[in-house]
Amino acid sequence: MNHYSYKAVDANGNVLKGILEGHDASSVQGSLTTRGLYVLQVRESGRLFKKVEEKLSAFRISRKDVIEFSSNMAIMLRAGVPLLSALEDIIKTMTNEYMKGAIIDVKKNTEMGVKFSDALNLQRKIFPDILIRLARVGEETGRLENSLSEVATHLKKLEDLAATVKRALIYPLFSLITTGAAVIFWLAYVLPKMMEVIISLGVKMPLLTKILYEVSKITEKYWYVMVMIPVLLFIVIQLMKAKLSTRFYWDMVKIKLPIIRLLLHNRLLALLSEQLRLLIMAGVTIDRAFDVTADVMGNEVFKKAILSVKADIMAGRKISAALSKHNIFPPLVIRMVSIGESSGNLDAQFGFLAEHYYKIVDDFSEKIGKMIEPMLMIILGLLMGVMIAGVLLPMYDVFSKIK
Repeated sequence: MNHYSYKAVDANGNVLKGILEGHDASSVQGSLTTRGLYVLQVRESGRLFKKVEEKLSAFRISRKDVIEFSSNMAIMLRAGVPLLSALEDIIKTMTNEYMKGAIIDVKKNTEMGVKFSDALNLQRKIFPDILIRLARVGEETGRLENSLSEVATHLKKLEDLAATVKRALIYPLFSLITTGAAVIFWLAYVLPKMMEVIISLGVKMPLLTKILYEVSKITEKYWYVMVMIPVLLFIVIQLMKAKLSTRFYWDMVKIKLPIIRLLLHNRLLALLSEQLRLLIMAGVTIDRAFDVTADVMGNEVFKKAILSVKADIMAGRKISAALSKHNIFPPLVIRMVSIGESSGNLDAQFGFLAEHYYKIVDDFSEKIGKMIEPMLMIILGLLMGVMIAGVLLPMYDVFSKIK
């Protein structure tokens, strides 16, 4: 299968661009025509263009779109609506054109005799692996609506978890940016003006004032370097994340940073527990459950540990014993998993752990602002105090002479 980029116009006159898999350009053009699109251009895309376009398509379709699709499908199937009719109704009400196109492809493939889960798998860049696997389990057990409902609930929890983490980090980040900007402005603009007055009076400057004067001259001359440092730092981090060997160490740093680790580490534990709960409850084999979970963690340290745990389980070890070899899994996780193995209700224990860590993340997100605010105020107060003292010391000398 090759990848083809296309440009087409829909019934409303909107120009759509995207990328599709197909045997040749004619099959891709036929697929677009069945969607009701007027095709302007179809051409084979290069490897780099393919990767960029896939990321753009994934960005255009949010997790909320997938949650809406899964939830609506579950409700309609539970109400007795046939699968194809449910897909048709969802297509009519879908406002996201990119998601709409993906669902049209799913419906078309299902009409041609492809299983619903396999049709979703053809759009795996859009639909998450957990949705595809649980849809397959639902087809085999005859409980597709229950599987889709579980997926919608699971994705909603992940969405809430991501929103909680973002909300917790926004205030500290905003505070750091504003504090840094205020210090740079004071050093680059305000302090040099005041120093000119002090120098013009011929006052002997104390050591603190001399240091501040030199710092202000450097800041005034190279202020753009200080502005560029966060940008360069961001680029370096992205380059580290792009390479597997350095991404592991970056992920390690993230879960060891003071304060931040309490948020990110607990978030990863909540994601791990929730993912395993859902897969085990759906009847997915334990080795495959760990494979799927490792792929969705988004952290190389956890991924490596989970795959190591899976290898130990396949070698005959108990899950709790395999987890205990890695210090990123706290004693609570190991203890609850051990109880679950003994009692045969492993999914319930992972459910308890997921709720426990969700609550920790939620509580901590509310407290982190209150924890960081006094620290930032103290740091800013000390910086401003030093700068003001550096200005007032020579001025005090001037006033003393005048007196």
